[in-house]
Amino acid sequence: MSDQPDTPPEPETDSIAEYAAAITERLGAEGYTVEFDTARVFVAKDKWVATINEARKELPLFSWLSAIDWSRETEVGEGVAEPDELEERFEVMCRLSSVTDARAINFFATLSKDDPTIGSLTATIGGAEWHEREAHEMFGIMFEGNENLIPLYLPDDFIGNPLLKSFPLIAREVKPWPGDVDVEGLPSSDDDDGGDV
Repeated sequence: MSDQPDTPPEPETDSIAEYAAAITERLGAEGYTVEFDTARVFVAKDKWVATINEARKELPLFSWLSAIDWSRETEVGEGVAEPDELEERFEVMCRLSSVTDARAINFFATLSKDDPTIGSLTATIGGAEWHEREAHEMFGIMFEGNENLIPLYLPDDFIGNPLLKSFPLIAREVKPWPGDVDVEGLPSSDDDDGGDV
């Protein structure tokens, strides 16, 4: 006999928007949006760790953490359509989910380009260490409290953060992003010259 209920409990609210509004209010977050059936809750940088830890009481499954570089100009490729209207910044994001139903929230915190530092989640979410290391390596974001921000992918002597839009990726200069794939056709039986293989 299992300790698990036969059916997961129903969410407290009827829609994603209602749930996002309710959790934003409970957590004292800055606001929320819902687009394409995905809820985004915005958290103050200085309340990041406390808010995520409180949200995990209801949404205990940590799925991932990553970042976005919002820049007006790019080193390679197309820039943004209206650069003067873009506020340059980093966004750190984290997805938490329920383990009993389909509820999930993407949490976002904004960091300035001048001080890309935010608290680490590793004291309470061990699995966040790898994600924070990746965001540090690829974007240069510092996670206060994570003492293991060592490279995951890049050589020790590598200089720069390859996911910054200002970073010149040589591969993109050689072949336009996302890159055209040159595929040669398979030889047909008509092309067979009859020689020995």
